[in-house]
Amino acid sequence: MTQCKLIACELHDYLEIACMYGYRVKLELKDGQSLEGNAIDLITTTEKREFLLLDDGQKQLIELTQLIKMTTLTPNASFKEVAF
Repeated sequence: MTQCKLIACELHDYLEIACMYGYRVKLELKDGQSLEGNAIDLITTTEKREFLLLDDGQKQLIELTQLIKMTTLTPNASFKEVAF
């Protein structure tokens, strides 16, 4: 499992589950943006920055430290909402 450097490990686990099952999620970010897409993967850079790879028609990286809330839009997902 990836080491948790920037966010709490229990929150990191929810992101890993979302990626593992390819959940469609809605993300609320600190800058006020709201994004929807499929959680694809978690990426850690050599500088130890962590990102969620989100596919909303085109792939984009969302830095985990920018997350406020993640809501699953996939029916019957194992969790509904996570506050960061």
